[in-house]
Amino acid sequence: MTLPREVRRALDVQEGDHIVFVRRRDEFSVQPLNRTLLELRGSVPVSGPQDFEGIREQVRRDRALARTNLDS
Repeated sequence: MTLPREVRRALDVQEGDHIVFVRRRDEFSVQPLNRTLLELRGSVPVSGPQDFEGIREQVRRDRALARTNLDS
């Protein structure tokens, strides 16, 4: 996707940089994606230990169900 020069300068992005579209109700904004998931690790507070394997398994089931529904 090609962004106009003014937008690239305002976001301080270069060719090959990643951007993300963020939806807020009926509007979208464009933001540079300048941090990795590893860099964001620990930035969201949680209460108690998390069952990541259980979460992964639930996502697998949900995706399989969604694929099944698309094929129907």
